[in-house]
Amino acid sequence: MDYARYQTLAITRRGEGGAVLDIQMRAQNGKLPTAGHDGHRELAEIWRDVSADDTVRCAVLRGEGMGFSGGGDLAMVEQMSTDDATRVRVWKEARDLVYNLVNCDKPIVSAMHGPAVGAGLVAGLLADISIASKSAKIVDGHTRLGVAAGDHAAIVWPLLCGMAKAKYYLLLCEPVSGEEAERIGLVSLAVEEAELLPRAYELADKLAAGSQSAIRFTKYALNNWLRLAGPSFDASLALEFMGFAGPDVREGIASLRERRAPRFS
Repeated sequence: MDYARYQTLAITRRGEGGAVLDIQMRAQNGKLPTAGHDGHRELAEIWRDVSADDTVRCAVLRGEGMGFSGGGDLAMVEQMSTDDATRVRVWKEARDLVYNLVNCDKPIVSAMHGPAVGAGLVAGLLADISIASKSAKIVDGHTRLGVAAGDHAAIVWPLLCGMAKAKYYLLLCEPVSGEEAERIGLVSLAVEEAELLPRAYELADKLAAGSQSAIRFTKYALNNWLRLAGPSFDASLALEFMGFAGPDVREGIASLRERRAPRFS
C-alpha cells in the first residue's frame, strides 16, 4: 500500500510487525490540522486503504500541533458557498468519510487533544475506541456557521449520548470537554493529556494482538446500528449542503473571519 501519496497525513507503522498504522493529521503552520481540499479528500480515502491492507490490524488517528483538528479551511468553505461543482464534490467526500469509517473492517482508535472540530471530529467520534484528553474541546460548529449539523452528527451523537444531549450540543454549538464527553458517553475514555497517546497505543496494541476475525466481525455487527441510521445521516448531509447554497452561511463565514458573533437575519 502506497501511503506516501498522502500529503496531509503523516503515516507510520508501529507495534509488533508494524501491524498498527499511526495516522497523524498534519498541522498547518504548526497550529492545527484543518481540512482543506486535499485534507478533506485524504481523510475520506485513507480508510479504504486501511481496510484493504492485509498487513494492518489496527489504526490510530491523532492530530498534530495544538489540537486534534481545527475544522474546515475557510477558503474551501467559501468556495463551497459559491461554486456548485465544489459543493457536490465535498458532499461526496463527506458521505464517503462516514461510510468508509463505518465499513472499514480494522478497529480504529482515536486520540483527541485540544480542539476537535470538523472532518477530524467525524473520524474521532466514529472511531471504534475514542479517547480524549480531559481538557479536549469538542465542538460541532455547523449551526454557528449557518448550516445544518450534517457530517456525522445525526448518525452517531444520539446513539452515543442520547437525543436530549445531542440536541443541546448540536443546536447550540456548545463545546464539550473531554471529561464531560466521557461522562455523557460521547467518547470511550477521557485521560490526562500526558497519558493520551500511551493509552491509545496500548489499546491499539491489544487490539492488534487479539483475534482478528472475532474483533472485525464484532465491529461489523455493532456498526449495523450506524447503518440503520444511514437514512437519517443522508438527510442531514443533504440539508447541510443545501445550507451551503443559502444566505446564512455567508454571514457565518464573515463572522468567523471578523471574529464576532453571527447576525443571522
